Amino acid sequence: MSILLNQKTRVLVQGITGKIGSVQTHWMLDYGTNIVAGVTPGKGGANVEGVPVFDSVSEAVVATGAEAAVFFVPASFVLDAFFETVDAGIDLIVIVPEHLPVHDVMIMHDYLLRQTGRDIFVLGPTTPGITTAGEAKMGIMPGSLFKPGKIGIISRSGTLAYEMTGILTDSGIGQSTVVGMGADPVALTSLANILKRYEEDPGTDAVVIVGEVGGVQEEQAADYIKRMTKPVAAYIAGRFAPEGKKMGHAGAIIRGTQGTVKSKCETLGAAGVTILDTPIDVLPWAKKTGH
Repeated sequence: MSILLNQKTRVLVQGITGKIGSVQTHWMLDYGTNIVAGVTPGKGGANVEGVPVFDSVSEAVVATGAEAAVFFVPASFVLDAFFETVDAGIDLIVIVPEHLPVHDVMIMHDYLLRQTGRDIFVLGPTTPGITTAGEAKMGIMPGSLFKPGKIGIISRSGTLAYEMTGILTDSGIGQSTVVGMGADPVALTSLANILKRYEEDPGTDAVVIVGEVGGVQEEQAADYIKRMTKPVAAYIAGRFAPEGKKMGHAGAIIRGTQGTVKSKCETLGAAGVTILDTPIDVLPWAKKTGH
């Protein structure tokens, strides 16, 4: 089992004819992802890696039944691509590009709130994507890292997601689904929302959170974690980050007492989360949970 994405999910690639889009389409297909369409305005009728290209998302959905979309379009075009994709009825969207204007993301967030009656799940912006181990991936995660198993991983950092996954895989411990939730100040889904998916997934029996300084996602998720039946561990990066200084991710800025490693660890610890001092500490925790 998995959350959000499996080998049957019909995936559409926005920006498939661009350099990054075409390369990543190759690697997603190689991993087993069921890519049924690509979209680049003005390039309809072409194909990339055998995938048909359409001028619009609505055309692609009608022709192929696409139900999920991953974006490899320039940041300045993401807002329009987002509106088009949501309006075409697609409910799983992965936004890989970085450097989106915060105002654009706020508009997207507001638009999602107005889509009543739909369960739309959007990762990003600035996300490496989502990978269901051994089945499919949407985004740029390197498929060779993953081993099918029952530990879910949520990370605000792509490289730290890879490190945590690699540590588990090298020790023979598999993953269910690995999710990069995005590292910008405004995220289009919450950590609690992702945790809820893992809690409901029979194929996941433990979850690792890879957080970092800045923002309040981890602290806000603590109330939901208190109600979870599955064990949760967390590693929070940036313990030596100076207040008010951006660390490399737009959202990794400490302001006041919230958003610090100390605040996040205390809040999560009080919710019953096992706090990992280093990524390698995930191994004894995983073994204690039966993996």
